[in-house]
Amino acid sequence: MSSTKTNQGFEAIPSSLKFGTSGLRGLVVELNGIPAFAYTRAFAEMLKEDGSAAAADNVVLVGRDLRESSPSIAQLCCAALYESGLTPLDCGALPTPALAYHGMRFGIPAIMVTGSHIPEDRNGLKFYRAQGEIDKKDEAGILAWHAKLKIDSVPERTQAVRASTPNIDLIAAYKVRYREFFGEGALSGLTVGVYQHSSVARDVIVEMLESVGARAVPLGRATSFIPVDTEALRDEDEVLARQWAGEHRLDAIVSTDGDADRPLISDANGTFLRGDLVGAITAKYLRADAIVTPVTSNSALEASRAFTSVIRTKVGSPYVIEGMVEAVRSGARAVVGFEANGGVLLGSDITRDGCQLMALPTRDAMLPILCALAEVIAQRRPLAQIGADFAFKAAASNRLKNVPTEKSAAFVAKLQEDEAFLSELMAPLGGTAGHDNQDGLRVTAKNGEVVQFRPSGNAPELRVYVEAASQERAETLLEWGLATAERQTR
Repeated sequence: MSSTKTNQGFEAIPSSLKFGTSGLRGLVVELNGIPAFAYTRAFAEMLKEDGSAAAADNVVLVGRDLRESSPSIAQLCCAALYESGLTPLDCGALPTPALAYHGMRFGIPAIMVTGSHIPEDRNGLKFYRAQGEIDKKDEAGILAWHAKLKIDSVPERTQAVRASTPNIDLIAAYKVRYREFFGEGALSGLTVGVYQHSSVARDVIVEMLESVGARAVPLGRATSFIPVDTEALRDEDEVLARQWAGEHRLDAIVSTDGDADRPLISDANGTFLRGDLVGAITAKYLRADAIVTPVTSNSALEASRAFTSVIRTKVGSPYVIEGMVEAVRSGARAVVGFEANGGVLLGSDITRDGCQLMALPTRDAMLPILCALAEVIAQRRPLAQIGADFAFKAAASNRLKNVPTEKSAAFVAKLQEDEAFLSELMAPLGGTAGHDNQDGLRVTAKNGEVVQFRPSGNAPELRVYVEAASQERAETLLEWGLATAERQTR
């Protein structure tokens, strides 16, 4: 195991493991063992220290996705909770938002074993307090307890722990949440393809669509894990969508990432909608007066005038959640948060047509999927036309893989601090009109185009986001941005 030594001789956090935009993640070979046990122990001690565990009758929920490594990591989490004097409940494989929904409803902390969209050789832990996702302060608390505990082995007595299971069907409750809000016939008349791949929600999506009246067509079920990244789609996923659109009479194709907190939605032609556009459609359907979204989301959101307030944040659900809390404090009635990856967070209770949907401040793929399809019914127009109404700038994004985090950070820091370097870099676009360094560096060129460079919070990658007047130009600009970044980081 790759690791570093402290002056006490304790094995510190392995080099690939880190807290990013959503939980602790790293290589499976470095997480699946003592680290998974140790960080769960640290989380448990933090809960005990502030009384959260006692308030939840010492129960903690543990769920997982469909990665091959997830069951053994979940077992280590259960063992660590048991060793801490807490009671683990093994919830099995289920969508992250279904686990979070149950925890928030009943005031129970939770741990989700998932690497979300990243490759199968990596995995992670998402930690939830009874009130919802942990924040950056909690991350610091977990790290402090990890250092204090100095765990360097997994006790044999805990390795055989077999956790109990909940006495409530968490997936059934999650499906009821949406069936009651949308209504049993809400999507009658729609035929929807479901790209199942290895999503933990691949059957849930089919069942939920059918429960509200749609005809679901299962497609592309995989026998091994596929890292579907809603911000950086694989070419084969886009080819499949166009192929399925041509073979079936579909109104849309829907899917999620690995743990079902990010949606993937295409129109009837098999063209995928950007995640921030999916978020905007969702917010409009829910009649939100305030939206909270990172700086990476399309700059046309403010220009659309569809929402009373647009609040920008750094990338990552903890920052979006902070923004939603502030929006509610400021008097917003209906608050919806979303990220450029499409994950939608509900910051307030929503009432529509006499039905109420309880706030769920964590990323959820099912809500935007259902809202986008319901908007097709409400407007009696194709999804492509509904999306076009927002007049989003053409946008594209991708990533450079296997870029050491320190190199990405050094490149972005130089862009932020060296005006001459930034001006020289942006000269091909006519110079710089303005920039935002809230998260990485987002540059608006004098020609109106946008380029953003941002180190990933989850993996050794450098992400590049662009906006331009046409999709063709956006793709060209993206190639330029990636090539420029590669020259500076290799």
